[in-house]
This record gives sequence, C-alpha cells and structure tokens, in this order.
Amino acid sequence: MRLPGTRYQEQGWEQVRKLLGHCSLEAFALLSPARLLDAPDTLADYVDLTAQALHACARSARAEAPANSYGESVLELSLSLLYELRARPADWAALSAAVVNEHQKLGAFWAAPGGDAILRKKVNDMYAGVRDKVDSDNYQAACGRTCSPNKMYAYRMLDTAYSDIARIFGAWREHAAQVGAILGREVVVMPIEVRQMRAIGACKADWVLRWSESLERFGGGAGPLHTKSKRFASLKNNPEKIGAMLLEIGDYEELSSNRDSDWLHDAGEAANWLEDLWRVADAVVAEGEARILPEADDDTDAPEPDAAPPEAPEPIRYDSAIAASLSLPPRFMELAWAAQDHGSWSARALAAYSLPVRLAVYLNMIGGLDDSYPGEWLDPATGELPTMQQLAVLDQVSLPTLRKRRDAAIASLLDAVP
Repeated sequence: MRLPGTRYQEQGWEQVRKLLGHCSLEAFALLSPARLLDAPDTLADYVDLTAQALHACARSARAEAPANSYGESVLELSLSLLYELRARPADWAALSAAVVNEHQKLGAFWAAPGGDAILRKKVNDMYAGVRDKVDSDNYQAACGRTCSPNKMYAYRMLDTAYSDIARIFGAWREHAAQVGAILGREVVVMPIEVRQMRAIGACKADWVLRWSESLERFGGGAGPLHTKSKRFASLKNNPEKIGAMLLEIGDYEELSSNRDSDWLHDAGEAANWLEDLWRVADAVVAEGEARILPEADDDTDAPEPDAAPPEAPEPIRYDSAIAASLSLPPRFMELAWAAQDHGSWSARALAAYSLPVRLAVYLNMIGGLDDSYPGEWLDPATGELPTMQQLAVLDQVSLPTLRKRRDAAIASLLDAVP
C-alpha cells in the first residue's frame, strides 16, 4: 500500500520487521533484558548495539532486498526506524513495561526455552507501533490532513481487504458462494465485477463490508469490521468513508506508479508500438502530400539532389544553472535540443511543446531507457531520461503542470495520426 509520505506500508515491511527482530535479539544477547526491569533508560545502548548488528549483516540478501517502491532497501528502512525509536522514548518505555509484566508472570522468560520468541514478539509489536506513528506523521506533513496511527492501520486493513477480495474474485469458481455473498447476489457465471476490479480504486465499499461479514462463515473467524474491537468503529457503518479511503489509496498508487520498475518489461513493446505509429503516420502523410501536389511537367525544375535540409528551429534558451542544480551537464538542454531529429513526424507533431514536455512524452510512452534515445537526452548519473521531477524543474513548472502538458502533448500526437 502506498500513501503520500509513507515508507513502511508496502510489502517490504515484513522483511524490515524480521531483520529488526533478528538484530534486536543479538543486541539483547549483550544487553540483558533483565536490565529493562529496573533500568529502563537503556534505550541508547540498545540502539547502538542493534545498529552494529544491522551493519554487520548489511551484505545479506534480506538487508539488500528492496523494501518499498521508492528504492529504499530493507537495511535502510530498518536503520531509519531504529533511529526514530531514539526520538520516541515512550515506545521504549512501553516495551520495558511489557517485559516487566511478562517477568511477573513467568520470571526470566527470555532465558527459558522459547523465550526468544516471546521477546522478539514484544519487539515486533513495538516497531509496528513506531512504524504507524512515523508514517502517519509523514502523511500529515505531505497532505496537510490529520491522520492518527490508528487511521494508518485502517488504511492498511482496507488494502488487505482489497487483496483478499481480488484473490477470491480471481478464483470465483472455487469461491462462488463467497463471491455471491460479497456481491449480494447469486453467482452462476463469471461476474463482470471480476474483470472490472483491476485496482483498489475499483473496489466498492459495500464489497468490503460484505467481505468482512462473510469471513466468519467462510474463513472461520469474524472479519475486521465485525468484531467487538473499537479499532475500526468509525468504518463499521460508514461505506462513504471506506470508499473515500479506497479511492485515495488507488489514486496515489496510480499517481506514483511511474516510480516503479516493474513496467520495464513492457518498454520494448511500447517502443515497437510507437515506432509503428510513426512509420504509418509518415507514410500516410507522405501519401496525402503526393495527392495534393500537381503532376510535374517534363520541364519542371527538379530540386537539387544535394539541396540542404531545412534548418532546425532555434532552441529555446535555458538557464544552465538549473541543469547544474539537478546534477546534469550545464549545457544539457542545448545539446539535447540539438540531438533531436527536427524533421521527423513526431518532432513536427510536438513542435508547440517545450523539450522537457517532449522528453516527458517519451518517458511515459517508451520508458526511461531505450536504444533509440540520443546520448544527449540521458542523465549521465543514471543513463536514462531525466525523471519527471527533473523535467519539471528544467521547464520551470510544477510537477502537476508538467503532467498536464505531457498528457496534452500525447493527445495531440495521437490526434495528428490521419
């Protein structure tokens, strides 16, 4: 699940949780949990020892694995959450209190068989709370809207609900009765909703409510919206709020999807499609021009075979300091402009748009990397086209404005095809 400002809500959290749990146990092997009973001010020692354990396994497959869609690794998120804990002593005090309570019931449970699992569970619970507090704070900073840690938990529950509904819909034959309970009607043939629900934004609030209600019948336990817990009390009879939250998750996932890399497997197909589009358009335009030109007489002056091609339009002057501020070559815009094929059909179709908008079109339709791109278009640091954020700065417009201009350019490009 993605929401503005959040970093810990995606699938990589499970690996972050496991890595922090493993390294916490290594830290407690040196810092006895017994110290938590009468010296709860051990937070600094715990952070230092756990950080050492994290750095020691920095080369492991788990630590290097991607943790979210923004390029952060499991190790990076683990370290940042560990250091967040140092600024949140109340959560450490809550862990100490939990250890004290367990000790009153079981004694030195961490030294008994299976005691590590109990201690690790308490550490995991602490980090789960810190995670939602950090992400809810960052969400509020990004959006300017209030968001409690409990609401962040509710967002995640709805995302999980959508995933389970999608799983059930995907195997509708095996789960026809439950699909019918979710849709509110008997299912005999494949429901059209199975094909229509391709993203969380298309999931309806009524389906979530019926899904939760159906779990006790089909899953063996009460659904999250049908328990006595007050955690989701504000959602239990509020389909409008559920729908708004589902739509918000879907909208942001669509908005931020250009930061993913999973789409790169389609880049070749997109490039071939665009190449075919340009080739057909060139052929059709050439045919149309041939039809409207008068037939040449025998004494018509033929153009010189070595006549110079039309000059490319003058480039717009860009401030080299802007490119330099983005770690691009100072003459990036000048060289990128000169590298264009100004006589191509696509360049003529996009003549009304700035170079950053044109590059944004290619970034959207083909991808950041393609063999057809001149080297002058690429960011030397990545070997790919500049990102949408970089292009917006180069064009001296906001990112939403660049997206609107890019979409308009794509529309004009497609409209130009006869």
